[in-house]
Amino acid sequence: MDQPIALETAYLSKPGGRGYNEDACGFWSNDSAACWVVSDGAGGHGSGDIASRLVVSSILEAFAANPSVSSDRAIELLRHANDAVIHAKQSGVTKDDMHATVALLMVDRASDSAIWGHAGDTRIYLFRDGDIAYRTRDHSLVQSFIDAGYGNVGDIRTHPQRSLLTSAIGSAETVELSVASSLVGLKPGDAFLICTDGWWEYVDEAYMLSQLDAAVEAEDWLVGMARQVERVAKAENDNFSAVGVFYGDRQTTTVIRPYPVV
Repeated sequence: MDQPIALETAYLSKPGGRGYNEDACGFWSNDSAACWVVSDGAGGHGSGDIASRLVVSSILEAFAANPSVSSDRAIELLRHANDAVIHAKQSGVTKDDMHATVALLMVDRASDSAIWGHAGDTRIYLFRDGDIAYRTRDHSLVQSFIDAGYGNVGDIRTHPQRSLLTSAIGSAETVELSVASSLVGLKPGDAFLICTDGWWEYVDEAYMLSQLDAAVEAEDWLVGMARQVERVAKAENDNFSAVGVFYGDRQTTTVIRPYPVV
């Protein structure tokens, strides 16, 4: 039996200029499938931290129990996370209106294919052959303006209303979810970046690519981008978090470990 193509995962999460970190990220992997999740929580008095951790842990626990990879499974996992946050609010875990963004990536290692989905403005990028092959579309007010022809993509990083979301986990019983319609084939050398708005707001796509080209390991890639955030962000900047995944030929040893939530 052929060995699955190697996966290398790195993750980094920092509070930025805040006194607390409401981001969470984690992953789970075995010989047949893998799942990565990044979430950015919001809500008063630290409840955003509860929301993001609940989103990540609920998805990874459910995936570990049934590690199948499909668009239907992605929708199921995202809805499961939404139900978990809604239930926590209804049961009095917090009096605050907590909610969270989420970006979910799953890989079927037998078929060398991936599926992804998200709610909010935490992004997934797929890099291939020295270029950006795919980026998720933000569920945000500014993205809606751009889609309607008012403004351009460059406005997203600087618009005063850039943080206003049109979808978030836990914000309603039913929320808008975006999921890839079918499995996407992967190639050795592909790289994924999953990152919160506190990350991509200060690291543009050209810099992501330049750091990827210079990186030997996924951790190098994230550290290079994080330094850029710390150089250019304002003193009160948001938490910033990311997961980097290298698929094949950048790493010879498959990373398999239980899921951390940070």
